Amino acid sequence: MSALAARQPLLTEGPIARTLLMFALPILGSTVLQSLNASVNAMWIGHFMGESALGGVSNASLIVFLLLTAVFGVSMASTILVGQSLGARNMVEAKRVVGTGVSFFVALSVAVSVLGYFNTEWMLRTLGTPPDALSYATPYLRMIFVAMPSMYFYNFLMMTLRGAGDARTPLAFMAMSVLLDIALNPLLMFGWGPVPAMGIVGSATATLISQSVALIALLATLYARKHFLRLTRAELAYLRPDATILRSLIFKGLPMGLQMIVISSSAMLMMHLVNGYGSHTTAAYGAASQLWNYVQMPAMAIGAAVSSMAAQNVGAQLWDRVSRIAKVGVAYNFLLSGALIAVIYVFNRAALNLFLPGHGEALTLAQHLNMIAVWSFMFFGVTFVLFGVVRSTGAVWPPLVILTISMWLIRPPFAYSLMPSIGADAIWWSFPLGSLASMLMAMAYYRWGGWRKARMLSAPVGKPAIAEKVAPAVAEEVE
Repeated sequence: MSALAARQPLLTEGPIARTLLMFALPILGSTVLQSLNASVNAMWIGHFMGESALGGVSNASLIVFLLLTAVFGVSMASTILVGQSLGARNMVEAKRVVGTGVSFFVALSVAVSVLGYFNTEWMLRTLGTPPDALSYATPYLRMIFVAMPSMYFYNFLMMTLRGAGDARTPLAFMAMSVLLDIALNPLLMFGWGPVPAMGIVGSATATLISQSVALIALLATLYARKHFLRLTRAELAYLRPDATILRSLIFKGLPMGLQMIVISSSAMLMMHLVNGYGSHTTAAYGAASQLWNYVQMPAMAIGAAVSSMAAQNVGAQLWDRVSRIAKVGVAYNFLLSGALIAVIYVFNRAALNLFLPGHGEALTLAQHLNMIAVWSFMFFGVTFVLFGVVRSTGAVWPPLVILTISMWLIRPPFAYSLMPSIGADAIWWSFPLGSLASMLMAMAYYRWGGWRKARMLSAPVGKPAIAEKVAPAVAEEVE
């Protein structure tokens, strides 16, 4: 077995608790780096180019988030398919998934890039971007559309590697991309020496360069290491999309992408309700939301790690390990999320003071709503972990239904019905109620649902004879 294989053990082996933790931590690190990158970029734009520029980028970012969310589910479907294939020791199927995914993402990203570039202003006007912000948002978003092929393909490769049990390589190249982006932002925005000042376009150009460089470096590294999922010259035929795999990527990925849209659209509705109580309440909610973003990161990282780890064990038919992965994942959620929530309760005022003035109504309101709502993210974390397990088999529609019920049919009606009597507290209490409801429904589906019988593919892809030939170990492909 080669040194590379030794560094990348299958997720079907070893102690579950340690393996899951070591796999989840790099995913968490990648999430933190992405948030840090966005915060630093917003700081440069907001402090040195003004509120209109920041507003323009904020509007453009909503469109970018929607477009990235649309392919998140497809990337997640690829992660699960690769994981199941490797768990079953079927290298043929794993490489067919990679080949089909590469062709699909290249074609989709080019189409999105071209269509978006020529319809940028229309999309921003449809969103209702203020005129003073539109002049900044339009050139910024056009350059982001130029970067879209690199962003899509880079994201696909990162998710595929995680499906193969490797979370450290994506973290390393995410760090490269973020550091390069942070360094290039002020240079390209304001210019220096022979580098001209590009203004707001410079920030988007930094994204284009950092994503492209990281993508090229990642591909070069995978081929230099002879990664077992690389497509050799003799395997380029796998780039021709396989209809069965493509159908699974789209129809299994779509519900997972819609889950993100349900979450973000519900958040927009809650913001609309909060805005009705004035700027102080909006500011308080905005500050608390900044903390909530970080509170949710461990649960999201554990959920992603659980999904990849469970997928390999589903492929290997190790159902006892799948059940233990779920239990360990839930325990880690309570441990990590609970620790963060405890810190926020102890330093509630100081944490919120990072975003709000020390003396004012907004800070008092933020402390109050945090006391009511922040603890409920432990419940939502359980939901994320259990969803990660059940979708590893291909059961993707029930989680979407559960989220839709909790975030649209329970949370908003509860807030609307009690707002006349208890005011904004109705909004804050709707968060624990929605989180508790989603957790109970997720637990019920995990316990009694038919997710163990679900399938990602309607029919096997790899030929049995070839699959058996490569079955003994993934590591043999590395050598």
